[in-house]
Amino acid sequence: MQKKWSWQDLPKHFTILAPMEGVTDVVFRQVINRAGRPDVFFTEFTNVSSFASEKGRDNALERLDVVETDSPIIAQIWGKNPEQFGLLASKLEELGFDGLDINMGCPDRHVNKAGGGAAMIRTPELALECIRSAKANTNLPVSVKTRLGFTYTDEFREWLPKILAEDVANLTIHLRTRKEMSKVPAHYELIPEILAIRDEVAPRTLITINGDIADMADVKKLSEAYPEVDGFMIGRGVFFNPYCFTDRKPVGLGGEVEIPEVMELFRFHLDVFDARCRELEERGSRYPFEPLKRMFKVYVNSFDGASDLRIKLMDCKNTTEIRAVLDEFCAKL
Repeated sequence: MQKKWSWQDLPKHFTILAPMEGVTDVVFRQVINRAGRPDVFFTEFTNVSSFASEKGRDNALERLDVVETDSPIIAQIWGKNPEQFGLLASKLEELGFDGLDINMGCPDRHVNKAGGGAAMIRTPELALECIRSAKANTNLPVSVKTRLGFTYTDEFREWLPKILAEDVANLTIHLRTRKEMSKVPAHYELIPEILAIRDEVAPRTLITINGDIADMADVKKLSEAYPEVDGFMIGRGVFFNPYCFTDRKPVGLGGEVEIPEVMELFRFHLDVFDARCRELEERGSRYPFEPLKRMFKVYVNSFDGASDLRIKLMDCKNTTEIRAVLDEFCAKL
């Protein structure tokens, strides 16, 4: 019998690709796997109420599609109904997941209005019920991603101990409040106090930090400054450097990855995109084209002609046109 995956199997100072709505789906994870993967992948967000409803179930299951190269892969789920958390938790192992993570930090106003994400910081007892329901209905490790607080940074002194007391496998903390969004620098100065709280309340729980971590150079710097931190989560950094989980970066950022190699990664993204379109079409669904355009900046940035190339790409109506634009551009390199 194959041994179940555990957070404890990870190396010290492990890395995670942050869950990002409309970004970290099954297509983009395959791209990052090729460029250089993190130690752990998270999915984009799946609403437990969508999974619990007949109308929303198919969309939820599409969000939870995984491929072999994803593992270890954690399902990022959100909502506010403990029973629905239990229902989805009970299905994730058979769907191919290695763990589940409850989002209690998303600052999106629609998510917060629905009572999920960072809004759960304001309803701690409900948040704990959701954790308990998930844990009671799965053998998978349950973890949580949250923020320092909703409005004030010092909220973490009451909020984090409550989460840690539930003996979650990993606690990821975005080192800002919901109110701060990403408008201020991450509060690294609070890491020692957070670690002390963890050591007192739940010494077995791993601590991952998130916020202003762009690449492995940042991971190295922070791991040296705060060696007791267990993991580091990179989010927006991937939009500038798809190789951010390696020591490589494109030449436009002062690295060694030449433009043709970056364009080949872009073409791979298009190939996987087309394959996903065909797969979902066979299932009676669709994979929309327009959201692909927000990914152009991953590959087309920080080099001469990048702005003009992006303008041409934005006018494209399908992947065939995108490939033609890329071929024309690369022929002139």
